[in-house]
Amino acid sequence: MITIDGLKTGDKIPSERELSERLNFGRSSVREALRALELLGLIETRRGEGTFIRDFRGNQLVRLLSTFILQDEKAKRDVFETKNFIEMDCLRLSLQRMDTKSVANLQEWVRTADSFSDDEFFNRIIEMAGNHLFARIWLILKDYYYSLDSKPVDYKRKNYQILIDALAEKDEEKTLSAYCALRNLSFLSTNTNRF
Repeated sequence: MITIDGLKTGDKIPSERELSERLNFGRSSVREALRALELLGLIETRRGEGTFIRDFRGNQLVRLLSTFILQDEKAKRDVFETKNFIEMDCLRLSLQRMDTKSVANLQEWVRTADSFSDDEFFNRIIEMAGNHLFARIWLILKDYYYSLDSKPVDYKRKNYQILIDALAEKDEEKTLSAYCALRNLSFLSTNTNRF
């Protein structure tokens, strides 16, 4: 329903009565489901206003799940590795789907922005890739990754510029090498043709 209605963070969700009618469930079942979603921090109810979708990225639920699911070091490495492979695949898709204007906009943004985060950069790459499933998986993995490792990495602007220049040349090998240099991933640089 969220996808069909195009709802996003901050949007009001339908009333209990409307949800009950649309989903063919009793109002008490809908009320219980909404209560559970509110306890998980995924929605919030404001008296006299209605119920709204909360920003669930960075949610405590993600941290809680990661505590139980990602106990061992191998699972943590798998999250990191999978996140990196998704970013690399999005770079490959971007090479195929991007136009000159979008690359120029990305170059300009990296060159002139006072500051930007790694997440903002890769959100733009994933948008250029145009794969919504990759985007959703990446967001979840990113949240897991941050819940595991609280110390942020300080990436250098010049490394992003090298990556964008390789994208502009539409050179897959240079792009993936620049990505590995950005992430300091010597173990991946020899496996960039893996997929």
